[in-house]
Amino acid sequence: MKHNEQLDLNDYFYFFHVVEKRGFAPAGRALGIPKSRLSRHIEQLEARLDARLIQRTSRQFAITDVGKAFFRHAKAVVEEVRAAEAHVKQSKEALTGKIRLSCSVGVAQFALEGLIADFIKAHPNVEIGQFVTNDMVNLIEAGIDLAIRGHVDNLPDSTLIQKRVANVEWRLFASPRYLADFGHPASPDDLKDHKGLCLGWNSDIAQWNLRSDTGAESQIEFIPRLSSDDMVTLKSASASGLGIVSLPAYVCQSDVDAGRLEQILPGWSSGSATLSMVQPTRKGVLPAVSAFAEHISTELPKQVSIRPSSMP
Repeated sequence: MKHNEQLDLNDYFYFFHVVEKRGFAPAGRALGIPKSRLSRHIEQLEARLDARLIQRTSRQFAITDVGKAFFRHAKAVVEEVRAAEAHVKQSKEALTGKIRLSCSVGVAQFALEGLIADFIKAHPNVEIGQFVTNDMVNLIEAGIDLAIRGHVDNLPDSTLIQKRVANVEWRLFASPRYLADFGHPASPDDLKDHKGLCLGWNSDIAQWNLRSDTGAESQIEFIPRLSSDDMVTLKSASASGLGIVSLPAYVCQSDVDAGRLEQILPGWSSGSATLSMVQPTRKGVLPAVSAFAEHISTELPKQVSIRPSSMP
């Protein structure tokens, strides 16, 4: 294409819809225009680019490799135009649109508790679809706008937009009933005489990796009375007096406040992790998504912090 040729964004728009709908006829029906008109626009686009984008016969519709690459750019152009229009409209109106959010079970049940409801109450024209799973979701394939992921090491996919939002401390907890029966551990070595619960459903031998506020370390192996990959199950079991459990401090916060659990060895951490916000792109993002991301960045650290009431 010559640099002085006029760019026709309609060609990008029509090509995007033809590929998205997998054919000229379905794209024409969706747009309400004849497929012959669509075909002419695609032919003009291919002639201007001097490249075949779509292989088409009476029985087959296939996108060439060049066409697939061009589609990614055409999609970005269409999304950017839509976002620009939405930004202008929504700058004069309340936030609107649907936000598709993905997070793990633990984050959904505890870290985001109240935060989603608060945002929707503040922006009643916004809808949020929450996909809760402990599996690593492909955000692009699943159409997710934003994900909250907990991790110890760096997240693997560097092509995504990643922002570290909060640090999470893990601590040891037990119920007052259990501590009355078996005593309060005064040091990590005392844990060898106690009963433990383990996160991970198939653990024959588990280990607490402890680190003190002064940097000392201690590893305590134990045979778990109960192992489960569900934090709620472990928290409830510990509150019932079954044993000591290592969990994120924010997960046990309400139980500590209510007196159902006590933190033990307060000078020792049983682990740490990071909560990061992940997005597939910053381009074409609706204002509602950006506002929700800012809300999470501000409020989530407060939600997962260790408050004074969690300390004995």
